[in-house]
Amino acid sequence: MNLYDIVFYFFAFVTLASAGVVVFSRNIIYSAFALLFTFFGVAGIYVLLNADFIAVSQILIYVGGILVLMLFGVMLTNKVIDVEMKTGTLQTLPASVLVALIAGALCGIFYVTDWKIVRGVSAPATTTNSLGEMFMTTYSLPFEVASIVLLVALLGAAMIARKDRLPQIKNQK
Repeated sequence: MNLYDIVFYFFAFVTLASAGVVVFSRNIIYSAFALLFTFFGVAGIYVLLNADFIAVSQILIYVGGILVLMLFGVMLTNKVIDVEMKTGTLQTLPASVLVALIAGALCGIFYVTDWKIVRGVSAPATTTNSLGEMFMTTYSLPFEVASIVLLVALLGAAMIARKDRLPQIKNQK
C-alpha cells in the first residue's frame, strides 16, 4: 500500500462518513455542515483521478454556491429551525437494511470480479487545457446553446417572481 492508496482511502472515508452524518443526523444544521465535508471528500477524489477542472468546479459550485445558499436558507428561516427533525427507529430501520443489502452486494461483487490491473498508463498532467480547447472548438455550439437556455430560464424565473409581486403593488395603491 503506497501513499496514493492511503490518501484515497482517507478521502473515501471522509466522504462516506460525512454522507452518513448527512443522512442520519437529527439536526438539519449538522447535516448541512456534514455535507461540506462530503463535497470536499469528493473533490479530493477528483484530484486523485487527475480531474483537476472537475475538482475545482466541485469546490466552487457546490461548496461555494449551493452549500452556502443552503446554510443561509436553513439558518435564516425560523420555521425550519423551530421544527424538530427527529426520526424514530421505524423510519431508519428500512433505510439501514437497504444500505446493508447494497453494501453486501457491492462487497460480493468486489470479491468475485476478476479486476484487470494496468500499470504504466500515464494520465495527462491537467485536464483544463483540453477541456478549454474542446469548449472553444468542437463543443462551441452546444456550449452557447446551453448558456442561452440557462439565460432564458433565469429570465423566466424573474418574470414569474415579478408577476407574483405586481398584484400586491396594485392593491396597495
